[in-house]
Amino acid sequence: MKFGIIVFPGSNCDHDCYHVIKHVIKEDAQYIWHKNESFNHFDCIVVPGGFSYGDYLRTGAIARFSKIMKSVEEFAKRGGLVIGICNGFQILLEAGLLPGAMIKNKTLKFICKYVNIRVEENNTPYTREYKKGEVLRIPIAHSDGNYFADSHTLKSLEDNNQIIFRYCNSEGSATEDSNPNGSLRNIAGICNTGRNVLGMMPHPERASEKVLGSEDGRRVWTSVVRFLKG
Repeated sequence: MKFGIIVFPGSNCDHDCYHVIKHVIKEDAQYIWHKNESFNHFDCIVVPGGFSYGDYLRTGAIARFSKIMKSVEEFAKRGGLVIGICNGFQILLEAGLLPGAMIKNKTLKFICKYVNIRVEENNTPYTREYKKGEVLRIPIAHSDGNYFADSHTLKSLEDNNQIIFRYCNSEGSATEDSNPNGSLRNIAGICNTGRNVLGMMPHPERASEKVLGSEDGRRVWTSVVRFLKG
């Protein structure tokens, strides 16, 4: 089992992801530099959080054109597992691997805090160890986490059960008050129609050890391992 973690100029969660994969769930992990044109022998690609290329233009807009992204797109089209976290989610949106876009938080401020998210679907490689409707406590850290899409795209996401996580309160209700950034329909994470590509704004790698205050994100990683091992 081998995870590949892409590193862009400005990535700052790549080491967090590596630590969790290598030392917490004890699977093989390797960094992939953004200038590489290809990669081989990986079971899951992680596009981590951070501020790729300083978030110039739009978040993820420059990283989307990095040499490595063509290989990521081809890998995903073949059914390979790809997870984008925070800035990684933004990059996947810019690359067209997931529908929609990210805009500024409704407060126009950077938000860094623990939030609650509800598991909407557990029939993905990333959520199979969760219960549908389960409430997780996982941190966010972003300025552009306000998910936006047109009405047709939102309907398609709902109809195809592609909304994987929603912001909610501790009781599991997706209320306006529990939505930290203004995301339409409280969306915190979505997948593609093939269910092999996941994008999420909360950071599961920052909630994978008890010492950090929550282990609720750990099962994202162990779900992938369980899926790949069959």
